[in-house]
Amino acid sequence: MFGKLAKEIAVAARIGDPAPENNARLRAAIEAARKASVPRDTIDRAIKKGAGLLDGATIYETVFYEGFTPHKVPVIVECLTDNKNRTAADIRVLFRKGQLGAMGAVAWMFDRLGVIEATHKTGGKDIEEAAIEAGAQDVEQLEAEEIEAGQSGGRFYTDPADLDAVNKALTAAGWAISKSELSYKAKSFVEVTGEARKEVETFLGDIDDNDDVHRLYAGIK
Repeated sequence: MFGKLAKEIAVAARIGDPAPENNARLRAAIEAARKASVPRDTIDRAIKKGAGLLDGATIYETVFYEGFTPHKVPVIVECLTDNKNRTAADIRVLFRKGQLGAMGAVAWMFDRLGVIEATHKTGGKDIEEAAIEAGAQDVEQLEAEEIEAGQSGGRFYTDPADLDAVNKALTAAGWAISKSELSYKAKSFVEVTGEARKEVETFLGDIDDNDDVHRLYAGIK
C-alpha cells in the first residue's frame, strides 16, 4: 500500500507542479498517504523523485488494460509502471481465468470522469448546493464511516476537463479534499452472487495485489 501511494505522489509531482499548494492531484495524494500513515520521509522522497530531484529517479508511465473477469464482469485495470513489458506479462498471467481484451473492449461500458471526495467540518452542509456552486455534474453522500463525526462529506463527479476547477472551487468554499482523480464509473452492473461472486472477488483481489496495479474499475453489482 505504501508503495502504491508513493507512486501516485511521484506521478502527481512529475506531471504537475511539485508544490502541493499548486497541484490538486498532489495535495490529494499526500492526504491519502497521511491517512494511511505513510512516513513523512517517504512522502518527501516520492515528491522529489517525481520532480526529478534525485539521481536515477524512476519514471512511471500509466497504462490501461481491459477485459472481463470470470462470469463476464467488465473490468479496467490502471497501472503505474517503470517497465511496461514486465507489467504486460504480469497482467496476461493474472487474466488467465478471465478474458483480456484489446483497448476499447470494455471502455465503452464506463464513463470517464473526475472524482473528488471532500469533507466539510460543518455538519449538515448541503452537498447538492456545494456541487452546483463548484460546477460538479453530480454528487453523492459519503458513508458515515468515510467521514469524521460532525462533518459533511460528498463524492463529487465532474467532467474530466473540469476536475481542477471544481477542486479549487470546493477548496475555496472550505471543503477539505481527500481524493481528486480521473476515474471510470460503470454505466451498468453485472449482478453476481454466491460462489460465482467469490470467484470474481478473488480474481479482482489478485489483480489489485500486483505492485504495478494502481486502480481497478469493475462493473459488479
